Amino acid sequence: MAAWKRLPDTLDHRDQQLVVQLRRLKDRSGLSLASLAAKTAYSRSSWERYLNGRAVPPRQAVEALAHVAGTDPARLLVLHEVAARAREERAAPSLSPGVGEGGEQEAVNAVGAVRPAEVRGSVVLAAVVAAALVGLGAGMLIVSSWPRHEGTGGSARTAVSSPHPGSTAAGGPGPYVYKLGKTYPCEVTRAHGKQGGLEAGYSATRTAILAGPGWNVVEAQCLLRYHKMDPGAVDGVYGQQTIAAVARLQEKAGLPVDGVAGPDTWRVLRR
Repeated sequence: MAAWKRLPDTLDHRDQQLVVQLRRLKDRSGLSLASLAAKTAYSRSSWERYLNGRAVPPRQAVEALAHVAGTDPARLLVLHEVAARAREERAAPSLSPGVGEGGEQEAVNAVGAVRPAEVRGSVVLAAVVAAALVGLGAGMLIVSSWPRHEGTGGSARTAVSSPHPGSTAAGGPGPYVYKLGKTYPCEVTRAHGKQGGLEAGYSATRTAILAGPGWNVVEAQCLLRYHKMDPGAVDGVYGQQTIAAVARLQEKAGLPVDGVAGPDTWRVLRR
């Protein structure tokens, strides 16, 4: 399989994440661009543009690639939605209500609707997703339980044997809410002694693909710190500094370096 061309430096990191996953799926399928074109409604040249970051793939093309590769399109569609929302915000920043200099905005409201938030000058999406990323039922946001960390200065407790983060037994359900300048303490321990995986107490996920803000990101940021990969502020935002830290971890572990934290990266973070 020929090496892929480097993606344009001007391509937004959310678009990069989508393209990287499309490339991986295309490689796993074993299909050539010509075969892909023959099996879908999109030409060879269109696929070449989509997979090299020169054109934005439509939602239908993402679904078509997943279909011919025999996989569930849910995760790819989540990344497609994240990238599409980010492009909309960049194109029309004046349409983003409720965010001002020094202000703060909830990223997820109580009924599960998603609203954009501006973080350190770059527009990020609140957790758009549902269960595709963590195997939950449709319509549930990617959120962990409200962690056992109060404020920003107290010590953190880590559950040695914790139930699913969304359950009441894990500390009471509570959506992640982004607040400007809010950071979280990290106390990483190893579950079940030396034989268990590393935990920071914010999320038990081992599979979630990080995209929007949430407790999964806080967990990853704490684990990145533990592994001496500085993610910047532990604030639950999957920004450029956290992406760079993930890329450094991937390089050290011999994984594909794309800055996309998925199951393979979580395995490294947890060990």
